[in-house]
Amino acid sequence: MSVTPSYTAGNEYLFPTRIHADREARTLEIEWPDGHRTVYGFEQFRWLCPCAFCRGEAGMPGWLDSKPTLTPEQTRLVGIHLVGNYAVTPEWGDGHHTGIYAFQRLRDFCPCPEDEARRRARESGIPA
Repeated sequence: MSVTPSYTAGNEYLFPTRIHADREARTLEIEWPDGHRTVYGFEQFRWLCPCAFCRGEAGMPGWLDSKPTLTPEQTRLVGIHLVGNYAVTPEWGDGHHTGIYAFQRLRDFCPCPEDEARRRARESGIPA
């Protein structure tokens, strides 16, 4: 899926320049305008689902909070669609399709070693 850069000055990195779902490798690759590359495995990507069913609402825990074992169908990416200029929504093999993954969330939770280290440092109060 090719996407065009964001027109929002100062937040260019929030809109990817490229999104590619490699179904054989079971990865979602996102390239950002600053050159950074984010790669999520499909299972990791499913665990990020922000929808009310998965994350809960009104003080009630979501399904993912119960730490279920995900089935192969629950981590088989069937499709992925843009939501405006701010997010994508995946469609999973089990029919789940209500998660709207904002680009900011996908960038914030990038699993690369550099971003993992940056999050650990921020959480421990060490300046980046």
